[in-house]
Amino acid sequence: MFINGAPQSLPFHIDGCQHRRMSNQSGSAEELCCSPVLREPLSAEQSEALARMFKAVADPVRLRLLSLIASHVDGEACVCELVGAFELSQPTISHHLKVLRDTGLVTAERRGTWVYYRVSPEPLARLASALTPGELAPVPA
Repeated sequence: MFINGAPQSLPFHIDGCQHRRMSNQSGSAEELCCSPVLREPLSAEQSEALARMFKAVADPVRLRLLSLIASHVDGEACVCELVGAFELSQPTISHHLKVLRDTGLVTAERRGTWVYYRVSPEPLARLASALTPGELAPVPA
């Protein structure tokens, strides 16, 4: 096959997992080539942890809160700044933030009377890598 006039090999068009399976090459035990969901069956604990995180971000308000916090100046936002972005009461916003906190997707720090939220990169990366082929990060138990 040719792309832009240059010959391309078959692996150029498929991912590393498919290439290894087709060529009967096996990587080391530590080498992870597929998303955790595609690589091997998840344990009950892994699937429960991932399901909680997916459920947390499946709500449009929580997904938007996560986005607002992550894109805010310095990567953190005060709850007082988040409430104004929604036509919801402050207790409802606090409930959604608690769900995100309980799943580990955000952390909270009280400063005086205000609470500041920051996105936790590791749980977010686990969530993203769970269904992304080619990721190298395993999902911890």
